[in-house]
Amino acid sequence: MNDLWNYEHAAFEEGYRLVCGVDEAGRGPLAGPVCAAAVILPPDLEIEGLNDSKKLTDKRRRALYDIITEQALAYGIAFASEQEIDEINILQATFLAMRRAVEQLKQQPELALVDGNRAPDFGAVPVKTIIKGDSLSANIAAASVLAKVTRDRFMEEQDALYPQYGFAVHKGYGTQAHYAALREYGACPIHRRTFLKKFYGN
Repeated sequence: MNDLWNYEHAAFEEGYRLVCGVDEAGRGPLAGPVCAAAVILPPDLEIEGLNDSKKLTDKRRRALYDIITEQALAYGIAFASEQEIDEINILQATFLAMRRAVEQLKQQPELALVDGNRAPDFGAVPVKTIIKGDSLSANIAAASVLAKVTRDRFMEEQDALYPQYGFAVHKGYGTQAHYAALREYGACPIHRRTFLKKFYGN
């Protein structure tokens, strides 16, 4: 667990005190928004089982969600809609969701650790990108859990509105069942039109 704090400790040694982790969920799906979260954990907080959300079971992620939101010094969770994804592209929409999440933090971080290799602009807050950061940084791992659980819950709500697509199961990703539903029913309002161009051949 302590290895998850290596990047934060390096930042603390450079004089940063409030360090947040930022991650997203939902860049790849054919439907629904992209969700981002920003988290500032108390230094060296050990949360048993905390890891990259993709490596955890759904049940474990949801349990960790409650622990993280209870114990974090601050957190923010935000979406960029499927319409925004279609208008500005998925990368810029991801950055937009990340900015919104950071802006929600009740304490402004002095440094943002961001999963991946592309740095969003957080204005006055400097950014350090970390490839595979969701398995290397406690704060990014926590953000990955909040983003994933929040987006999954949103897609489960959408499943009640559009039950024919199976959103509760695949969360909007391009599974065989999802493509079969698209062939039968066409797109619904939360589908990303720019992600379906190849599918529809236009």
